Amino acid sequence: MDFGKLHDISKVDFSLPFDHLQTAVTLARSKRQSLQVYVGCPVWSCEEWVGKWYPAKTQSKDYLKYYAQQFNTIELNTTHYRIPDLSTIDRWRESTPTSFRFCPKIPQVISHDQLLQNTDLLTQTFCENVFELGSRLGICFLQLPPYFSVDKLPILENYIKSFPAQVPLSVEFRHEAWFVKKHGVAPIDRATEILEQYDISTVICDVSGRRDVLHQRLTNSTAVIRFVGNSLHATDYQRIDEWITRIGAWSKEGLEKLYFFMHEPDNVLSPDLVVYFIEKLKRQLGIQLKLPISYEANLNKQAKLF
Repeated sequence: MDFGKLHDISKVDFSLPFDHLQTAVTLARSKRQSLQVYVGCPVWSCEEWVGKWYPAKTQSKDYLKYYAQQFNTIELNTTHYRIPDLSTIDRWRESTPTSFRFCPKIPQVISHDQLLQNTDLLTQTFCENVFELGSRLGICFLQLPPYFSVDKLPILENYIKSFPAQVPLSVEFRHEAWFVKKHGVAPIDRATEILEQYDISTVICDVSGRRDVLHQRLTNSTAVIRFVGNSLHATDYQRIDEWITRIGAWSKEGLEKLYFFMHEPDNVLSPDLVVYFIEKLKRQLGIQLKLPISYEANLNKQAKLF
């Protein structure tokens, strides 16, 4: 992901900001029984994973099947470029277990090209198709383009007002103006109030070059985190440690669902950080998730026996 990418991270303050004051208020309304956690990557088509995270000689047509055996969710960026037809939806559904969750990205023709205007038919088609994922549908996310500024808030409100309620949605803000405070208040404060009104989640992005987008404002009991690492630099692990602490606090306050997507340059190393994240979740928060298995590590272990 190029958004917020820096070549020199030596001067970046990676500490997480304090939560927005409304986050605790929002979570306090939760009636959850337990926290559901979904952790995954932004792709399943990664040739470099063959032999390590997929069995040796895995064919590309089987990537999704093996991906879904390793992870329980996917940040589905392919839908950003085209609306999947029903045959594709059927194939995705049949390739994954019922516990798996797809998180489709709103098509860019809706979000970027037409800026959420005159998109009723496109949105209806997209929602009807992804709804066919059934229990495997996690949460959709609307990534607002970097040129979607605060003056377009009425357009956003009009769009989410008519968005099908049966399709879970989250929104990611990127334009810098959303986060600029005036008299202690930023435009995103009003925007997130609107999202909360319609029970729509926010997307929080943790990336080196745009620390302002860490708004730490949850608008319902679902958190969607997009974490962008730096090739397993030491700070990647330190940042994950801090996220574990924050997630633990949110869990105590009432968080019901967490979607955590791990990005690394080219995403080749994303699974390595997923493993670290899940191990930390288990050890520190007692959250039981299946750990991805390294085929490469297993082969090395077997080789040492002979």
